[in-house]
Amino acid sequence: MAKQKKHPEGTIAQNKKARHDYFIEHKFEAGLVLSGWEVKSLRAGKAQLVDSYVLLKDGEAWLLGSHITPLTTASTHVIADPVRSRKLLLNKRELEKLFSNVQQKGYACVCLSIYWSKHLIKCEIALGKGKKEYDKRHTERERDSDRELHRAVRTKGKEE
Repeated sequence: MAKQKKHPEGTIAQNKKARHDYFIEHKFEAGLVLSGWEVKSLRAGKAQLVDSYVLLKDGEAWLLGSHITPLTTASTHVIADPVRSRKLLLNKRELEKLFSNVQQKGYACVCLSIYWSKHLIKCEIALGKGKKEYDKRHTERERDSDRELHRAVRTKGKEE
């Protein structure tokens, strides 16, 4: 009997800038409509979500601005577009919730990460409210103070 291959697990790509620029309020898990060369590139970890966002139109959700670099060996006969818009698969209820919240002032829908869920590729999207400049400075200040506190606790045990 043939040995079964383990499916890769974990995060493929993260959008750290989204967590810096937005207060994340609700998270959703969405499927992605991908072609074969994109799946092979994602297995190799060739994805970037830096300037990606979610566009909601005509009752559908689309992932725009994500960059999946094609492998030279995988896409020889297909002309690959690395930044094409990809359809997100969501429930009707989830789409309605996203549409109603994005209509409000200050809310945006962004992609946080792409990851493996068993043998499927999922996209974690979030509904976020934009941060002001002083909110970003406050978050950085809190992070620095937490880091110093952990450092002090760690070094205190070693001195004795």
